[in-house]
Amino acid sequence: MKNKQHLGIGLAICIVISMVGYFVMFPGREPKTLVNKYPLEIKSINLVSLTTYKSVSNETDSEPLITASGLKLDSLNPIKHRVIAVSRDLKELFSFGDKVKLTNAGKFNGIWFIHDLMNKKWKNKIDILINPSDPQVSLEGVVISKI
Repeated sequence: MKNKQHLGIGLAICIVISMVGYFVMFPGREPKTLVNKYPLEIKSINLVSLTTYKSVSNETDSEPLITASGLKLDSLNPIKHRVIAVSRDLKELFSFGDKVKLTNAGKFNGIWFIHDLMNKKWKNKIDILINPSDPQVSLEGVVISKI
């Protein structure tokens, strides 16, 4: 009887060691329970140029505190809305209100929302709405991912 118990315990230990060894040898193959830690589903990824703009009439249209989607902006702290304007070619991929994630964008990394459109002369470009006192920024190779 003891031999059968030892055999069962030994078999269980072998299975555990084999499973651990498998995930050590193939680290990209994680158990499904680890995948649940990342609830964001990325639907599309694009590499774009990033510039910034301010809610002033010489950088927008005649109503600088209202975005193309109709969102009313806080004049003193517009960055709190986390607004992105997209070039019209990207409008085919994104809709107003879409939540996106920016990476390779320095201090602008994170979650933002599509609420504005850029002038039709721009292609493959996004504009981040910043506060009036913030310096202008221009970046290349920014990744925008629809979530």
